[in-house]
Amino acid sequence: MTTLFSPLAATFLAAAPVISAEAQKAGIGKIGPTAITFFLLFIVLSLGITYWAARRTRTTSDFFVAGGGITAWQNGFALAGDFMSAASFLGIAGLVAKSGFDGLMYSTGFLVGWPLVLFLIAESLRAIGKYTFADVVAYRLRQKPVRIAAAFGTVAVVLFYLIAQMVGAGKLIQLLFGQSLSGYFPGHTYEAAIIIVGIIMMIYVLFGGMIATTWVQIIKAGLLLGGASLMAVLVLAKFGFNPLALFTEAAHQYNHPAVAAAGAVAAKPAVNVLGPGPLVSNPLDALSLGLSLMIGTAGLPHILMRFYTVPNPAQARKSAFYATGLIGFFYLLTFILGFGAMALVGQKQIVAVDKAYNMAAPMLAGVLGGEPMLGFIAAVAFATILAVVAGLTLSGASALSHDLWVNVVRGGEAPESEQLRVARYATVFFGVVAVALGLLFEDTNVAYMVGLAFAIAASANFPALLLSIFWRRFTTSGAVASMWVGALSAIGLIVISPAVWVDVLKHKEAIFPLRSPGLVTIPLSFVVAILVSLATPEAESRRQHDEALAELPTADLPLADQV
Repeated sequence: MTTLFSPLAATFLAAAPVISAEAQKAGIGKIGPTAITFFLLFIVLSLGITYWAARRTRTTSDFFVAGGGITAWQNGFALAGDFMSAASFLGIAGLVAKSGFDGLMYSTGFLVGWPLVLFLIAESLRAIGKYTFADVVAYRLRQKPVRIAAAFGTVAVVLFYLIAQMVGAGKLIQLLFGQSLSGYFPGHTYEAAIIIVGIIMMIYVLFGGMIATTWVQIIKAGLLLGGASLMAVLVLAKFGFNPLALFTEAAHQYNHPAVAAAGAVAAKPAVNVLGPGPLVSNPLDALSLGLSLMIGTAGLPHILMRFYTVPNPAQARKSAFYATGLIGFFYLLTFILGFGAMALVGQKQIVAVDKAYNMAAPMLAGVLGGEPMLGFIAAVAFATILAVVAGLTLSGASALSHDLWVNVVRGGEAPESEQLRVARYATVFFGVVAVALGLLFEDTNVAYMVGLAFAIAASANFPALLLSIFWRRFTTSGAVASMWVGALSAIGLIVISPAVWVDVLKHKEAIFPLRSPGLVTIPLSFVVAILVSLATPEAESRRQHDEALAELPTADLPLADQV
């Protein structure tokens, strides 16, 4: 296959002799046929899977949930592939390379939410729902108001999540093909990269649906785990497989005078990169972030949607179990990769390529294995982004098509052809919006931006989802109030927080002091749901809950017996 693609790679090389001007200054080196070949191989493979899947995508069920025919182990790998996004690979490694121990706040927070999914959510979702998490929230409530509120929360989460993926993809393409793109788009290589990624993503999702998405996620999970494992071994090998030697060298590089002078880190003497730093200097901010990441995992619409791809509730729980193990192992590797980038690449070199540190892991690959390793890891990172963007787009499209069009506009009655057509229109909409957001948030760390998406998911989606399954007295008004208040308060506080008010809008001081709003918005959403439900009792809702309770796999849990 390498021989087959070498002529095509040579075509790219003629126009792109180096990775980019910045990367050349950073000492990463030239890009050769092997690197381009790896990248093109994945593009061709993903398009081949899309073609194969398109021939099998005939119904709405095929498009949204692969017809429910995915096995537990397949879905476990696909869940891991969907969850291990650009934020996980590029963002967390970059945050660790930038701040040391602080960056692990994100990997820990992302991981600890999975027990909630495993023990509370997975089986009930599969037993009650069909395509979206709104199916579960609305199963015993009035459909229209609940689905409108749920669709708004889903779209908000998807859009914030898409920002991170598009920024990561744009930076990656710019890193690889920046010199080539500059010949066609002088001064606009990042913009061109974002548009190219958006076009590829839309082609991929429009025709392949969930079947293609699932298999690309499975392949991507295997490649990502294999590539990250190889990089971690190579990093440790350079320090005699002694992690303490790695940490010592990372601390030395962090506190090197030349690094501070370059502005990569603050000029503070002898900073301990293994201790708390700027990201967790405010205890309330750290608590708010951790709460958002943990609870938000169980409210992510593209993750919840994956539990409908398996045939029954038992398979749903098994797939969550497999995914938890795979994801936990991967986050252990990000610890090594981040410190490896700090020690072997250096912050001065990383920040010369990307101010947000998103390219730390690919640059580390270039140092460890030269151009072939860089090409392989870049292809894996691009696979990571493409698979996650596909899952996000599908979940957003399902909210607009299934929740809004079919169940609100059409009153639950719409032919298959119409549902598919609306879903594909929605896919194009999300593709265009994703490109626009990627352009606006160019210099944002992708792990941090995903943390904001988790805060919205934890505030808008999780409280209503949990109470709908376990609380007998939950009502339509309570669900609608909870989702609207959770979503709007989270978005509003994010806008006036330092993340947007200062970093993006360039005001001197933020109105809301916390960078993540979860500490305020999550309890607020629960309180609103409970108080409004108690004030607006619904006998029909309680009756349907009692009827469904016996069929739910969670019927033996104490919370289910609340009155």
